[in-house]
Amino acid sequence: MITSASPSGLGPNPLHAHFLAILPRIERHGRIYFRHVKCPHKQGELLAEMLGLCWKWFVALVRRGKNVLDFVSALARYAARAVRSGRRVCGHEKARDALSPVARRRHGFRVESLPASTRNSHEQFYATPLGQELQDAFEERLRDNTLTPVPEQVAFRIDFPAWLQTLTGRERRIIRAMARNERTTDLSRQFQVSPGRISQLRREFHDDWLRFHGEEVPSGKL
Repeated sequence: MITSASPSGLGPNPLHAHFLAILPRIERHGRIYFRHVKCPHKQGELLAEMLGLCWKWFVALVRRGKNVLDFVSALARYAARAVRSGRRVCGHEKARDALSPVARRRHGFRVESLPASTRNSHEQFYATPLGQELQDAFEERLRDNTLTPVPEQVAFRIDFPAWLQTLTGRERRIIRAMARNERTTDLSRQFQVSPGRISQLRREFHDDWLRFHGEEVPSGKL
């Protein structure tokens, strides 16, 4: 049986000694489980999180009177799976964070780095296939273009008033207030409806505008 404490001044805590004894088995399991991670730094971070979880769970199990030495492999296995799913010693990775591996795996996308500089040498451009084309694509994405093309401006100035005429006077007043970027709470007080209703109206106006143009409304919308 593992004791959870030792008298002060009589040597190290027995918990530490017992955990250090099983630590090589836990590390070996973690290196095998995360062997697919090519970056050594990232693999080291995952392994460190796994060891941290094992220690945290080890202490909790001992305090509950469990003999962890009987199921070291199970402890390591569950910790490795937890880390892969985003569990961390100090919390859980956010599933909506684009930089989180959990979010990328769950939603099926990847994150790529931009070139370090838009002024690369001739050799850097042409040492790889389509080097110049890729550089041009990055520069196009980063270019700030706040000017709407003239044909789109003309179409909007014709279509928007025509669409407004299909709505009631009150709906037109709400849309003009929304166009001024007023806050939801201010709009709810002004038109004496709940903030939730204002949010619903935003979606309804958006979908009605799409239907007016003959565009497809997102699934689940009437």
